[in-house]
Amino acid sequence: MANNIIQIRIHGRGGQGVVTAAELIALAAFYDEQEAQAFPSFGVERTGAPIMAFARISKNKIKTREQVYRPDFLIIQDATLIDDVEVISGCQSQTKILINSTQTRQEIFQRLKITAQKNKHKFEIKKENIFTAPATEIALEFIGKNLVNTVILGALAKHSTLFSLKSLKKAATEKFQDKKKILEKNLTAIQKIYETN
Repeated sequence: MANNIIQIRIHGRGGQGVVTAAELIALAAFYDEQEAQAFPSFGVERTGAPIMAFARISKNKIKTREQVYRPDFLIIQDATLIDDVEVISGCQSQTKILINSTQTRQEIFQRLKITAQKNKHKFEIKKENIFTAPATEIALEFIGKNLVNTVILGALAKHSTLFSLKSLKKAATEKFQDKKKILEKNLTAIQKIYETN
């Protein structure tokens, strides 16, 4: 956490709402009276292709605009990306990882470790800083599609103090205000993962 700025990096695939997730994080933090920014990684966003987005949260003004190279929080919306060493690049011992998976913390820890070793990458991640959330299961049940961005943020609200559940719901309400049915489904899914995760 450099200069009291919390840096967040989100990994997912094109079409999973990775950029929207970053925007919702910033909006939720703003509703909790914090400074925030969100932006995508620049490049071609093709459906299914690995993509990144970034968010920063702080009590103070945020001046930096560069990509997040050393995340305090890492969100992985698609577990198949664990095998890509770029996903854990810059992670340190205090980095907290939230992953969309039904696997256990131990299983994810082992997978990340294998990816690092295979790529001769320094591995500092602590097992207790890994959190899993069945975001796909809940998204399919309540939203009807594998759109996990809002769902995984419900788990992030539960496992961190970055923003409150109330502010996340408020952010989602603003983002989807013109799509009432989609909004209701997302709010239900957010609440469900918050209660069960």
